[in-house]
Amino acid sequence: MKKLDLFVLKSFLGPFIMTFLIVLFVLMMQFLWLYIDELVGKGLSLGVIFEFLGWGSATLFPLALPLATLLASIMTMGSFGENNELLAMKAAGIPLLRILAPLMILSLFISVAAFFASNNLIPVAYEKIYTLRDDIGKTKEEIKIPTGIFYNGIDGYTLRVMSRDENDVMHNVMVYDHSKGEGNVSLTIADSGIIDMRSDKTSLTFTLFNGTNYEEDNTITSRDSTYTLQKVNFEMQQVVIPLKNYAFQKSDNSKYGNEVMTKGLAQLRIDRDSLAARHEKSLNTQTRKAIYADDMHYAYQLDTARKKNLDYKGTISADSLFQWESLEDENHAYKQAITQIDQQIANVKYFPMDLNTIAYPLRRTMQESFRKFTLSIACIIFFFIGAPLGAIIRKGGLGTPVIVSMFFFVIYWVVDISGKKLANDGAITPFLGAFISTFVLFPMGAFLTWKSTKDSALFNADSYIAFFKKLFSPDKWKAGLKIVKRKMARR
Repeated sequence: MKKLDLFVLKSFLGPFIMTFLIVLFVLMMQFLWLYIDELVGKGLSLGVIFEFLGWGSATLFPLALPLATLLASIMTMGSFGENNELLAMKAAGIPLLRILAPLMILSLFISVAAFFASNNLIPVAYEKIYTLRDDIGKTKEEIKIPTGIFYNGIDGYTLRVMSRDENDVMHNVMVYDHSKGEGNVSLTIADSGIIDMRSDKTSLTFTLFNGTNYEEDNTITSRDSTYTLQKVNFEMQQVVIPLKNYAFQKSDNSKYGNEVMTKGLAQLRIDRDSLAARHEKSLNTQTRKAIYADDMHYAYQLDTARKKNLDYKGTISADSLFQWESLEDENHAYKQAITQIDQQIANVKYFPMDLNTIAYPLRRTMQESFRKFTLSIACIIFFFIGAPLGAIIRKGGLGTPVIVSMFFFVIYWVVDISGKKLANDGAITPFLGAFISTFVLFPMGAFLTWKSTKDSALFNADSYIAFFKKLFSPDKWKAGLKIVKRKMARR
């Protein structure tokens, strides 16, 4: 039996690793397509791009691991069925559950690894991703000076280059210096020039040839309102322009440590306790405001513990409370009651918004704590869906298994995303939002496992065709009509 277990494990590990890498690559391409606009044009090195994609791929584990488990289990058992290996095992007296026993143990190890990935790796990956996105967002795009138009992509300067030859030499160059913030008071015109940027992208050097500097002093005083224009001709001049945020600078990772997705289970529990205490305190404060508001002047009379110190006045008829001495008093009482009701309505509308400032982070924290376990559970459930499906379908390869597995994975993904959104909005509890996909898929896995142990032809088209042929057979309908006629004749 050990050789059989080893054979089953080897047959599963190959497709599992292959499908995991394929799924991860496809999801990473989708991730790259989503953020491609933030990466291009910044002059980023390949190391930064690969680091961004590497940490981004780590955040895709919650999607890649369950799908890889589902695909590998369907392919493995489907290949056994297609090659009659599963039939030979059953003919030798080995039940299906015993054949799946080594894969069950392996799926448990995968689920444990998935938990550690969800609790230890994915929070670090999200923190790295948040930091890299912020650093890349601060990095300005590369300087590409067009020809024939004014270019103001450099802070404090406006440039115009009329043409550029094959040696990248610029001709008819104009450089406006606006760094002093005094308008067009400094202009440099040159016949030609070349541009050079330092390797660290901290400065840009224009080497200009055969030109003129024009600089105007537009300082106006109460005694002298004249302008001074300085004109200097040159054969060669270098204009050094300082640059800021054109080079990618990596910052500290800790600035995004307070995000929910960047925390492990231990930190989430601490945050959940503190947020729950704040939520309870805020709820009690709002309750006291509602009870002891300005329109409830005698709220202390509702406290039975204080009635011992009050002089009991006896009962009073409710009808006597609505009797006024004049029509003006009655009108004033109704107006005052309407004002107080409007105030209470305004308070009731404000209370949920004020409470939600604490309730929303609390719901997200609680749900993220539960979701640390959903990845592990999803891997196990998808195994118990995929392995029975493979035994029933009896098709290996990447054809039929991919189509069938994608159907179940789409159900899982849609239900999981919907549950997460509903839980964040407070429509359902965080526990239900995190485990609703588990509750939906678990009965499917249990049903398919039960059907596979009974050698059910659940996906055999011939059995359904034979059933409907038998159902709509003319001979069967004639026999049924004869039975009905006999019963009618006896009556």
